[in-house]
Amino acid sequence: MKTNYRILDLMRRNRTPLENHLIDGLVDGRVSRREFVRHGSLLGLSLPLLGGIGMAAGLSAMPSPARAQGVLGATIRVACVMPTGAIDPVTIADNGGYLMLQQVGEYLCLDGPDLELRPSLAESWKPNDKATVWTFKLRKGVKFHSGGDMKADDVVASFDRLADPAGSSNALSVFKGILQKGATKKVDDYTVEFHLDAPNGNFPYMVSSDNYNAIILPASYKGDYEKSFDGTGPFKLENYTPKVGASFVRNEDYWGAKALPDRTEFTFFDDIQPQILALQGGQIDIINQVTALGGVGLLNDPNVDIISLKSSLNRQVHMRCDSDPFKDPRVRRAIALSIDRDKVVAGLMKGRASLGNDSPFAPAYPSTDTSVPQRKQDIAQAKQLMEAAGVGTGFKVTLTTERSAEIPAYAQLIQNWVKEIGIELDLNILDSGAYYGDAVFGKSNWLDSVMGVTGYGHRGVPNVFLAAPLKSDGTWNAAHFKNKDYDALATSYIAALDLEAQKAAAGKIQKVLLEETPIIFGYFSDYLTATAKGVAGVQPTAAGQLFLEKASKA
Repeated sequence: MKTNYRILDLMRRNRTPLENHLIDGLVDGRVSRREFVRHGSLLGLSLPLLGGIGMAAGLSAMPSPARAQGVLGATIRVACVMPTGAIDPVTIADNGGYLMLQQVGEYLCLDGPDLELRPSLAESWKPNDKATVWTFKLRKGVKFHSGGDMKADDVVASFDRLADPAGSSNALSVFKGILQKGATKKVDDYTVEFHLDAPNGNFPYMVSSDNYNAIILPASYKGDYEKSFDGTGPFKLENYTPKVGASFVRNEDYWGAKALPDRTEFTFFDDIQPQILALQGGQIDIINQVTALGGVGLLNDPNVDIISLKSSLNRQVHMRCDSDPFKDPRVRRAIALSIDRDKVVAGLMKGRASLGNDSPFAPAYPSTDTSVPQRKQDIAQAKQLMEAAGVGTGFKVTLTTERSAEIPAYAQLIQNWVKEIGIELDLNILDSGAYYGDAVFGKSNWLDSVMGVTGYGHRGVPNVFLAAPLKSDGTWNAAHFKNKDYDALATSYIAALDLEAQKAAAGKIQKVLLEETPIIFGYFSDYLTATAKGVAGVQPTAAGQLFLEKASKA
């Protein structure tokens, strides 16, 4: 197809310089269609508009998702991990907990499996020219389950709770240095402005489903969420029993298309194997998340479908840069070079992962600089680095980690590989509660250990990974990495509104982190959800949510 410049010029009218620069990148071939659609959705351009611009630029029409209508009235049964504590939208930090939260609550926008943002409680959003103020237009006609209309006051109160440093908000890991309490402003009943501490080109992801705490609650919310499970979503709470399960029923007053299932049932489990047996035995229809290692028996089961999503879910191997034996970056690079990433992906992960290159820039991110060479196992070079660092005879050190998913097996592989370069690695594998402790420096095996492996969930953009575990003042900086050049590069990436500027900063960051190697990012796991044959319309996200409003059974 040829470029239709007349239609393209019409579509350019009233677009901002930034939006037109993105269109130029598509027309000139500097930006792929996938990158164009994903970044355009971030800037607040609608998907129909983005598709129309793509066609005017000479590209074929974007494929439309299948919209087959499922059978109305099913009960969808889900197995999931048990929430570790009370269901509280402000403090919740575990998979089971925020899965419950998302069944009734909704976000301003949704981060889909393709990393494209879609409107939800917000209909549209726009940045100012510096990305320091983002304006969101809210959807009208939305009601909370408790009866009130959702308006700007509710949005302001919701984000003030999450950004309050005096509280216990889990979302402070997202909002620190970005959004302060009091910086979310009501313009009118259906318009809200976010006034940021610093420019942030990816900010809509911070208020999307990517930030699982960010559901919108009534301004009047005072706590004790388990008594109400209030929200605006397509399902309402029927029953919640801690440590047992929950059930939800269709919200007949929902602002959007009504949910197909009459009800959904969630059963809590401590371990994956009973979930697998329940699925194979017909007691449940869906396992929300399985790992390639733990769920290996399901991967080729003809009675099970696996939904697989590329993600940024990762296992970070941190090495403390402020203490021996890891003060010298050559030692850290030597350990990274001892790891056979291809074997990790093919063997441990059964091919359900992507190679990591020791930075947070997963292959799934459009801003990742793919021209940076992939680090491979090189034992000879690793030994040379050990010699140059004065530890050619090796040393003994302890790796502390959590008993979760495939992490202990990954730790054992690392233990075997570093033997080849003279390192004797003792493993200290703890329950997750003992590993994380109070999650503050001085009171956490995670943050205080000399070396450790930590599981991190998916994020639609790398901002949190770039800041919390890696910046000098990062709240999750277990590597105790302090590098002013890195901090400046991370700040420039986070501030960039333009995709090409993000890519340029990403390439520099990737190279700095390969040189310094405070953290080994060996692989990025695919996010896997298992369903029984005949179950359709299930939409998981790599962040751990499970959207069931279109689910049905044959």
